[in-house]
Amino acid sequence: MESNVRVRFAPSPTGPLHIGGVRTALYNYLFAKKYNGTFILRIEDTDQTRYVANAEQYIIDSLEWCNIPFDEGPGKNEKFGPYRQSERKELYKKYATILINSGWAYYAFDSSESLDAERKGHEAEGKTFIYNWHNREKGRLVNSLVLTADEVQTKINAGENYVIRFKSPQDETLILQDEIRGTIKIDTNTLDDKILFKSDGMPTYHLANIVDDHLMEISHVIRGEEWLPSMPLHVLLYKAFGWNAPKFAHLPLILKPVGKGKLSKRDGDKLGFPVFPLAYTNEETNEVSRGYKEDGYFADSFINMLAFLGWNPGTEQEIFSLDELVQSFDLKRVSKSGAKFNPDKTKWFNQQYMQSKSDAELTDLYLPILSEKGISKDKEFVQKVVSSIKERAIFVADFWDLSNFFFETPTEFDAKASKKNWKEGTAELMTELIAVISSIEDFSSANTEKEIKEWITAKEIGFGKVMQPLRLALVGKLAGPHLFDIIAMIGKEETIKRLENAIKNL
Repeated sequence: MESNVRVRFAPSPTGPLHIGGVRTALYNYLFAKKYNGTFILRIEDTDQTRYVANAEQYIIDSLEWCNIPFDEGPGKNEKFGPYRQSERKELYKKYATILINSGWAYYAFDSSESLDAERKGHEAEGKTFIYNWHNREKGRLVNSLVLTADEVQTKINAGENYVIRFKSPQDETLILQDEIRGTIKIDTNTLDDKILFKSDGMPTYHLANIVDDHLMEISHVIRGEEWLPSMPLHVLLYKAFGWNAPKFAHLPLILKPVGKGKLSKRDGDKLGFPVFPLAYTNEETNEVSRGYKEDGYFADSFINMLAFLGWNPGTEQEIFSLDELVQSFDLKRVSKSGAKFNPDKTKWFNQQYMQSKSDAELTDLYLPILSEKGISKDKEFVQKVVSSIKERAIFVADFWDLSNFFFETPTEFDAKASKKNWKEGTAELMTELIAVISSIEDFSSANTEKEIKEWITAKEIGFGKVMQPLRLALVGKLAGPHLFDIIAMIGKEETIKRLENAIKNL
């Protein structure tokens, strides 16, 4: 591996960052860190018509939350800056002119109406119109390949709209190498002459991205599969400039959980999961899109899940810390085929991370939730609660539903459980139980369990006749951790109070 690995994540600030984009950033980050390289953020904002003001900050905030911050980028270590393409406009015209002068590009003055007419004419003959070697010099298209230099200059001076097109070579076979997909052969006769520069002074993605990657000394271009069709043009542009091309790696798509095609926001809305790392507010419509952070996912579980959408370590291990991902990541183990998104697996990852966190960590996350509900309990008590319920939780937000009975006397009782377990004679039995509980001195879980079970055995009744109504009285439903742990934690007075409340209301 080259000693100076430099990779870039280059999103367009046109809205919130989709998890497909986050995965691209993650793979670039992992690759850079594995080889002690540099991870660069570049904002590709050449399309000003789709620019969204708060999108750039959203991208930066998302990378920070994911714990994959950039090493170079807007406002940070700007040795190859600026890192916003809109601030590099003057560069691109210079390089477009170099291509014109070397014969690798040409001016085209065709109006959109004339190009539409050409397309319709081809369609009428059952053909597809492609602007390239086949027709660029036949005279129907207006460009600097058929005009004299004076005619071209006159049109430019007159302010006529123009574009600069790349002159794709004829009758050549390109042999391309992709780090994930291997060798790709392309017949250059099938390529169209892509637009590189527009008369409004803005480059297209193709020119800007090649110039920036070269000037920023990018060693590897790791990007989404949607850019694979652009690879021939990009390799040809490097050749036209006489520059060494970086290595390319095109990542597979993240696919819908059901059906075919690329995962979209609509899929998340329909099936009830987020597709963005952070919640996002559309400043024009005020529509709020859900985010993984706000939905209660841990950043490390989110990243672990994303890493497996298109890559596998070649082992059975699924839980990886970020450092372990860095050490294990290899482009050769990235799949060519799309990776189907699985919302249930995403929850599984979060649950695994939940179990791996200490009770103290989770307690610190739960205390603010209790505080919002006006509940104040000492940290030691809350930590015992967390320890008893965390195995059944997927998110910290689940803690309240799993543990509210530790903090509040139930005011409602599950109807189905009540009908089945609170029968004639149950109230009298619970009244007797109150007397038993009142007489217990050592109110530890183990001793309370011992004494109550001895009483049940002495009465020669089934354990279910006591245990189920007792749980119903204390919890309000037939759920929760070990019953006698609950009793020990809420204490004798509260246990008796809840039994009396159940006798009165059931």
